[in-house]
Amino acid sequence: MSDSTHSTIVLRALKGRPLTDKKVRAIVESSAWAIGERTGVRVISVETEDDRIRVALECSRLVAVGFAAELRRLTERWYAAKFPD
Repeated sequence: MSDSTHSTIVLRALKGRPLTDKKVRAIVESSAWAIGERTGVRVISVETEDDRIRVALECSRLVAVGFAAELRRLTERWYAAKFPD
């Protein structure tokens, strides 16, 4: 879904199925909500599967791409620190 006011982003795990772990899933989901709150982007919904997160946003596609980049950056940094191997 994408128009001038609504966009959906999907981020897939680079490898494996890290979101099968309920704690990891909760951190990734809460990160999406927190980015929206911090940036003023309205998060409409957050859905996760074992290897991906889908976030529906009330914003332009360009803003959604920035949102996705920030979500990827934050969650990759956290995951690498938590699971260094």
